Amino acid sequence: MSNPQDTTVNPENGTQEESVMSKDLEAARAEAADWKDKYVRLRAEMDNFRKMQEKRAQDRVKQEKKNLLLRVLEAIDDIERALAYQEVADRDTLLGSLKHLHGQLNGMLQREGVVGMNTEGESFNPHLHEAVERVDSSGQPEGAIVQEMQRGYLYGDELLRAAKVHVSSGEDATPTSK
Repeated sequence: MSNPQDTTVNPENGTQEESVMSKDLEAARAEAADWKDKYVRLRAEMDNFRKMQEKRAQDRVKQEKKNLLLRVLEAIDDIERALAYQEVADRDTLLGSLKHLHGQLNGMLQREGVVGMNTEGESFNPHLHEAVERVDSSGQPEGAIVQEMQRGYLYGDELLRAAKVHVSSGEDATPTSK
């Protein structure tokens, strides 16, 4: 055991010990600076990678929008041709052009994953349908969709637009005689 009252320091050992400790401290500082530099560089690389990925995602979205818009422009071109041709076309030809355009637009929507809902005769579902009016209809049970006013659409398994519908009250509009 060391004697607590022994406070004599060997000047040669103290200087040598301080020198070793000083070198160790400098080495630790250099290592810490090296780790800090590596951390800063890695952080900058991660930030650059994140920014690059965000830009790529934005570019993909932009390209998909452009592709969709080009298909819409094709339909608009067909509409403009039909309108220009209306002066000399008969009713059946115009009706055929409209049906063609309708099919073209529906096909475009289907390729994008958009599907129209069939609602008439179905039960009202507030998650898929918007009730515009409640109508008396003895032929239909209460809550049945009697008429579709505007078609609803699904995008994949998500609702894109709710169908606007008339819903049966299940009652007859004609008064009963007693």
